[in-house]
Amino acid sequence: MKRQSYQLKAGNLANMKLVESTLPPAQANEVSIAIKTIGLNFADCFAIWGLYSATPKGTFTPGLEFAGEVIAVGSDVSEYKIGDQVMGVTRFGAYTTHLNLDHRYLSPLPEGWSYEEGAAFLVQVLTAYYGLIPLGNLQEGGTVLIHSGAGGVGLLANKIAKKYNAFTIGSVGSSAKVDFLKQEGYDRVIVRGDDFAEKLKEAVGDRDLKIVMECIGGKIFSAGLEQLAPMGRMVIYGMARYASPGNRPNYLKLMKEHFTRPKIDPQELVHVNKGIMGFNLIWLYEQTELMREILAKVMLLNLDAPYVGHTFAFDELPEAIRLFQSGKTIGKVVVVN
Repeated sequence: MKRQSYQLKAGNLANMKLVESTLPPAQANEVSIAIKTIGLNFADCFAIWGLYSATPKGTFTPGLEFAGEVIAVGSDVSEYKIGDQVMGVTRFGAYTTHLNLDHRYLSPLPEGWSYEEGAAFLVQVLTAYYGLIPLGNLQEGGTVLIHSGAGGVGLLANKIAKKYNAFTIGSVGSSAKVDFLKQEGYDRVIVRGDDFAEKLKEAVGDRDLKIVMECIGGKIFSAGLEQLAPMGRMVIYGMARYASPGNRPNYLKLMKEHFTRPKIDPQELVHVNKGIMGFNLIWLYEQTELMREILAKVMLLNLDAPYVGHTFAFDELPEAIRLFQSGKTIGKVVVVN
């Protein structure tokens, strides 16, 4: 079977090209999928630029998540059959029309969900859940600050936190996103700016800020850490401040952001009684059973389908990435085959 895949050698989005190849037969533990939709992630952008430590060497196909239809199953696979609708995660390779994948990285598409919603779920919800629960130790009624509150992770983090009756504060980079976050159920919304620290203190009020889902950095990071209550936890899940529009990285911006990043004395954390943790979901890919265990717990929460804010055709995928880089998106950006 012929397939088309976007490929490049990391460094420049303009070098990404469609390449035709033959999909080999599924191995014994694999499922062959006709990809219907592809979800975009910031990790895609950093991998395309070559700034992601997990980026494959040489030419590769980006993409971490998708939804599609099973078209063949390996001899050792019993839980899926031809025609099943599935969603899945892969350690790169999702920017394609067809894919073979170990069946353990697939999940049935929930009843009533579209392929677009399926491609908007797994990476975001696993990131949000792992950050809030195992790392953040979210407790009933806690107070949580969620940066990039209108993004895919932010929206699902809010949904998860609300299952614990948390008081949620969402931060965004534009006032155009405020009303949307209020509709999504955030208790407070802050537009990030020079007065962020004051706005955060006001939003927290007399509560104890227990978790910060951090992906911004810089002064925003410092303000969140300062406001964090004793025994609170800052969970770093992204690096949005290093992103910028364009085919290639803005190296001057990268250098400025790198050299002006906050410096933390680990011993000082003992005195303030606060924790800082960082994680990268892609490394869970090697911990297959743990990832499946986390996803099983996620599904017990019975979350609503994720919000898809933007869709593009497969041949418009590079343009979808450029919009995603702009920071102007709301919800998930999905590409449709």
